Order: sequence, then structure tokens, then C-alpha cells
Amino acid sequence: MGDISALSGLFARLRGLLAQALLPASHRYFTQIKGIHVTPADIAASILRILASLQASGSLTAGELPAEITVERPKNRDHGDWATNVAMQWGAKLAANPREFANLLSAELAKEPGVEKVDVAGPGFINITLSAAAAGELAKQIVLAGEKFGTGTDLQGLKMNLEFVSANPTGPIHIGGTRWAAVGDSLARIFEAQGASVTREYYFNDHGAQIDRFARSLVAAARNEAAPEDGYAGEYINQIAESVLAHHPDAASLPDAEATETFRATGVELMFGEIRESLEDFGVNFDVFFHENSLYESGAVQKAIERLRGLGHIYEQDGAIWLRSTTFGDDRDRVVIKSDGEAAYIAGDLAYYLDKRERGFDRAIYMLGADHHGYVPRMMALCAAFGDVPGLNLEILIGQLVNLVKDGEPVRMSKRAGTVVTMEDLVEAVGVDAARYALTRSSINSMLDIDLDQLSKKTNDNPVFYVQYAHARTKQVANNAAQLSVDDSEFDPALLTHASESELLGKLAQLPKVMAHSATERAPHLVARYLEEVAGAYHRWYDNCRVTPLSEQPVEPVHRTRLWLNNAASVVLANGLRVLGVSAPERM
Repeated sequence: MGDISALSGLFARLRGLLAQALLPASHRYFTQIKGIHVTPADIAASILRILASLQASGSLTAGELPAEITVERPKNRDHGDWATNVAMQWGAKLAANPREFANLLSAELAKEPGVEKVDVAGPGFINITLSAAAAGELAKQIVLAGEKFGTGTDLQGLKMNLEFVSANPTGPIHIGGTRWAAVGDSLARIFEAQGASVTREYYFNDHGAQIDRFARSLVAAARNEAAPEDGYAGEYINQIAESVLAHHPDAASLPDAEATETFRATGVELMFGEIRESLEDFGVNFDVFFHENSLYESGAVQKAIERLRGLGHIYEQDGAIWLRSTTFGDDRDRVVIKSDGEAAYIAGDLAYYLDKRERGFDRAIYMLGADHHGYVPRMMALCAAFGDVPGLNLEILIGQLVNLVKDGEPVRMSKRAGTVVTMEDLVEAVGVDAARYALTRSSINSMLDIDLDQLSKKTNDNPVFYVQYAHARTKQVANNAAQLSVDDSEFDPALLTHASESELLGKLAQLPKVMAHSATERAPHLVARYLEEVAGAYHRWYDNCRVTPLSEQPVEPVHRTRLWLNNAASVVLANGLRVLGVSAPERM
């Protein structure tokens, strides 16, 4: 019997070690290397390890353990530093009463390094209070991690194609496209921070009727004629026409067909050059500028049709070529090639999507304006027709409209474009930082009103100023500390006991989770709103806790320790602003 008991104990220990080895690498790192709890990930890792150990010892019924543990700030901070509902979620699955499960888990969790106490509330909520030293340790970890703090590996290995803006080269980027420029670039940065390989792509619409209208509008302007009824107007049309004439002085006097072609080729190139320059000035740099026209010139459209024909999803009727898209949830089948031989718009969509997949992208994300809702079902149908998974291989984000408000009244027209408000109008009014921040701090699912008067103020009513000023203040505090010989040579996290220090540490700890969640939800606004919370917590801490001693007072360990916390806030604010494409100034 003794041998059998010994063997049982050995197998139990082996099962525990195996369960620990199978934890995600990030969890193993936190629990084995640091040995002290400073983040939700640390606590979650310990809970997973404890559950595996309880199973191995027979104290908990064998069964599948959760892949992830949710650890969050309790709504009432008097309840502790962190809380988890794992017992309520998994008690029944592991054949345990949730409350009893919580008591069993909390008893083991209370033994963990850095945990001061663990309470069970209600039907099984577990509230965890850390020691001051364990909570404060986070400040040093953030400073040492630097730019890496907040990054993750959720998207590691994924190759993503993110297409956004893609404004027609028939005029300046309007305010809706400007919103996509800010949101799209921020989203790309957030994906990259989670380990993805992201290609920023601009789809250059240089094929179709809108280009014809643009060319005819330029010809009319060059000949001092009225713009065509279906054409484009505005100061920019006259400017582009003059630039074309600078390259081709006789273009206006050419026969209509030759003149139109000359103005088309050169005008589109010039207009697109302006668009590209505007985007670069806005801090948005694309990796690929994809020409729609190349799909037709290269035979990509025909290739896509033949691929779908081979899959049995193409048929011919009434002299036209059709995609059997109703098979995949579309409300009707779609004409791909019209009876007159002209390609329908979806022909380019088919070829473009197939091209992206053949370039090796795992996920193609399209960011489209509010008027494209009806476009989604046919795009998802074509994705499925190629044998891919809608919503996974192809994803479409729809953004709502933007309105500019000044002096309480909507801004309706651009000085340059004549009919719409442009990127240049917004940047001229408030600058790149304020424009980008304002456009990303609200959900893309909501219409957005931007108050130009508010964004021009250097007060706390201006959200971008509020956040940037917090960062500038961290730098000012660090500079003042250096002048008074307060350095980072000491760090005693147990000294960070003030309530405002606990609040600030709690906010700083949330950056990795906020970044991961904003990537999952395709929601950069979560980062912006989080930064405003961090800024508020930092300003309150600044009002309550001194990094530098009062005049004639000696420098003490608490001052040097607080410098680490100040610098940790600086890191978090800078990292968050960076993914939004907004600068983190050192002085304001």
C-alpha cells in the first residue's frame, strides 16, 4: 500500500508540473521569474497554477481548466485591489459549489507572495488585496519595460492587410476620410503592438466613371468653361488644371478626346500626389498604394472569375456573367460582367480580394464609410465563394459621419474644396495632434461632432491637452527631481501607501489589457479614453504626493521611490499616445 501511495503522490506531482508547463509562456514568466504579484496577468497565472495543483492533489475534481482567468478592478476599491469571478464561472464545470470553490481557491491564493488578504463575497466573488510592496512593484516593472509595456502577443504570426481612406483621386480628402486616416493608422499600430505583421494599404480608385467626370471638369476649368453638371468644382480643380497646363501648355486646345485623356492622366497623378502628401503630413504612411486599374490591365479580374467558375459559383444568363452570391447569404445574385462586356463594380472587388489572399494575408480588413452598409453582404458572399470564412479572413468596419462645429454652428464647406470639409481644413484649425486624437477618441459606430473651439483651448476641457499636459508634467517633475538630486538609486515599493498612489498604480496596470481589448474590438477609442483616466489619476497623485522634498528638507527614500512611479506614468502616457499617432511633448 505504501508503494501505491507513493506512486499516487508522484503522479499527482507530475500532473501538477505538466499543468504548470502548459500555461501560456507569459503566465509562466510572471509566476516563476518575478515571484510577486504586480499585474492582473500575474494573479491570473497564479490562479491557473493553483487550480492545476488542486486538481493534482485531488482537492478539486478533474476536468478542463479555463484557458483564461478574468481579473479586474472591483467597482468599489474598498473591496480590494483586484477581483475575479472564476469560481462562479467554473465551479459547476468542475463539480464544485461556486462559494465553496471560491473559499478553497482563496485559501490557497492568500498564501501567494505579495497577497495581503483574500475575501469571498456574495455567491463566489473573490476580492484580492495586495501588499503595498507588491502593488508598488509595478512602477519599476513599467519603467524597465519602457516602450514594450502594454504590448502583447495575441496576434503574433498573423499577416494582416488593413485598407483604409482609399479616397477617390478626384479631390482632397474629406473629413470622413480624415477620420479613417486617424483611426486606421491607430488600429494598425495597435495590431502591431499585439504582434501582428500589418500592411497599410490604400486602394487607388483610378478606374471608372468618377475619373471621367474629374477629367472633364479639369478640361472645362482649363478652357474657362462651366463645370459639367455631374462634374467637380472648387478651387482645387482650378489649381490642378493650371498644374496640368504647366506640364502640357497646349492641352486645353487639343481635340476633346485627347484633351480629356491628357488631363485625366496628369490630373489624377497630381491629385493623388496631393492626397499622399496630406496623409504623410497627417502622420499616416502607407506601405502599398494599389491601383484599381491594374486589376483590369493584368487580367486579375478574369483570373478571379475563372477561379469562381471552377468552384461552381459563376453562371451565364442573358448575355451576362453572374456570381451565385445568394448561395452565401446575399439578397440577390450579382452581375460580374454586363451583357455589353463592361465589368460591374463587383468584378474589381472579386479580383482585389483574391489578390490580397494570394499575397499571403491571413486577414483582410476594409474600413468603409457610413454609406457602404449595403456593400457588406455581397463582400461577405464573395469571401465565402472563394472558400474563406467571412468575418475572419474578410472583415469590414463601417464608420459613421463626422461634423465640425465652430461657434456652435456646423462648418459646412471648405475654402478649397467648395463643397466638403477637408483634412487640411481640420489640421489648419487645430493641428495634427488634436485632430488625430479627436477623431480616435469616439467609437467609429457613433456620429462624431468635433468642436473646433474646444480643441483650440489650452485647458483641461480639451482632452488632448489634458493628456499631453499630464505627460509634460511627468517630464517636468523628473527634471525638477534631477536638479534637487532626487534620483532613482532607491526603490522601496512598500512606501507607496497613499490612496492616490494606489489609484494611479491601478490605472497604470491596465494598459496591457486595454491594448489587447482595443485590438480585439477594433476600437482605438478605448486607448484614448483610458489615457484620460490615467491623466486624471496622475494629476490627483501630483496634488497629493511630492517627488521632491520641501525646501530645506532632506531627500528620503520615499521621494526616490515616487520618482519611479512618476516615470512609470510617463511611460504609460507616452506608449498610449504613440499608438494613437499623437506626440508626447516634454513641455507645454
